[in-house]
Order: sequence, then structure tokens, then C-alpha cells
Amino acid sequence: MTAIQNRAKRVIRQKEVCDKLGLSKATVWTYVRTRDDFPKPIRLGANSVGWLESEIDAFIDARIAASRA
Repeated sequence: MTAIQNRAKRVIRQKEVCDKLGLSKATVWTYVRTRDDFPKPIRLGANSVGWLESEIDAFIDARIAASRA
């Protein structure tokens, strides 16, 4: 697998999502419930979830593009 393929499959936990986006945990969960363009979490276990890093990065890129338009 190439480095790009590995990165596409990297799962990040909530703290890293919050750090990447500069948002609180509550805001991230509000986005999950209310925004169609925000990536949905992946259930990892009974009490844990994560997000694909590539989907979070794509969300950030879309927000940058929207702010530049």
C-alpha cells in the first residue's frame, strides 16, 4: 500500500477531530446531527467512535473553498 492509501484509511478519534477543526466536542456532535456535509463517525466499539482522517480533511478543504468563493 502507498502512503496515500494508508492515510485514507486512518481513523482518528474525537480529540484529534476537535484539534484539527478547532471545535469543541459539543460542536462536533452538533455538526454530526445537523450538517449533511459533515462526515459521520464510524463505530469502533461499544463506547468508541472515530472518523476517517481523509473525510475530515475533505471537510476542511470544502470549508476553505467555500470561504474563498
